Amino acid sequence: MSTMHQQAKTGRYMLSEIAEAPSVFSRAVLQNTGLPEAVQDARAFYTVARGSSDAAANILSYEFMRELEKPMTSLPPSVFSLGNGVCLEDAGVIVVSQSGASDDLVATARKAGRCGAAVIAITNAPGSLVESVADARVAIDAGPEIAVPATKTVIGSIAAGMALLAGLKPAYGKACKTAANAFAALHPKDRHPRFGELVGALARAENVYVIGRGAGYGAAHEVALKLKETCALHAEAYSASEVLHGPLQLVNKPLTVILLDTADETAQESLNTAEARFSTSGAKVIRLASKDMVHGDLPQAAAAAMLLYACYPAILDVALALGLNPDTPNHLSKVTRTV
Repeated sequence: MSTMHQQAKTGRYMLSEIAEAPSVFSRAVLQNTGLPEAVQDARAFYTVARGSSDAAANILSYEFMRELEKPMTSLPPSVFSLGNGVCLEDAGVIVVSQSGASDDLVATARKAGRCGAAVIAITNAPGSLVESVADARVAIDAGPEIAVPATKTVIGSIAAGMALLAGLKPAYGKACKTAANAFAALHPKDRHPRFGELVGALARAENVYVIGRGAGYGAAHEVALKLKETCALHAEAYSASEVLHGPLQLVNKPLTVILLDTADETAQESLNTAEARFSTSGAKVIRLASKDMVHGDLPQAAAAAMLLYACYPAILDVALALGLNPDTPNHLSKVTRTV
């Protein structure tokens, strides 16, 4: 049965939601966030999220630190949901949750406020529990997402985070407009030039490394996660600066390597080195560059989102080729409630 025919029966929600992602991004990235003063004055930022939302938060952390020159890193929800939290005076806590319904993230948002933080919720669910205990909400505004693997809401989360950054640094609004225009110009059938090669390699893969640097590192985490949940493939994400240590040794076994290139000039040397080492060691290496999807420069977070948009349809096609329904992976549900 052809992939096209299979898509008529299965994977249709994921397919349609991927197609909606560019408009979701363009809309979310240009919103006016209207942030409270406590957020504007934060001396450091922390993110709290799980799964795909955590990958989006990772992407955003590199963008925030580059633009604001303030620290931003991830905090584990269990510090708050199972413990008493940590001192967060003069800090902003960004909770990224597509549903806004996970118990541990609601508890984290509530306790983070008690610990002194200004809490911002990036969610796709107006009136969610996370939003109700936050000081401000930045909307993903993607509409309902039915497929279990999140796609348009992940790309929308990145856009919403960029809008938040523009609220903190108005000059960044120009970068948001550039990114909005780039995504608005995409056609649902646009594919990366190496799309067919990527699908073929992943359909035959046994073990996959997804490698990035900077904002591309968060994108690597998201692509690896999607390969696991959608295609049941063993995939791991690494930074290009770390993968040449112990993880390189696994090239002795059949290994497929995806390199995510956000066109960050400072990352080119490490990406080039990783590509050369894995290629000469016998791995199948596919390098995906955001600049192959758009003309001109993109802010790094938007370039990472563009790479996700390039990878999602390939992951969908691989799942279908493997006889899987990506809309409803076995053992998974749309909202994962953790404590």
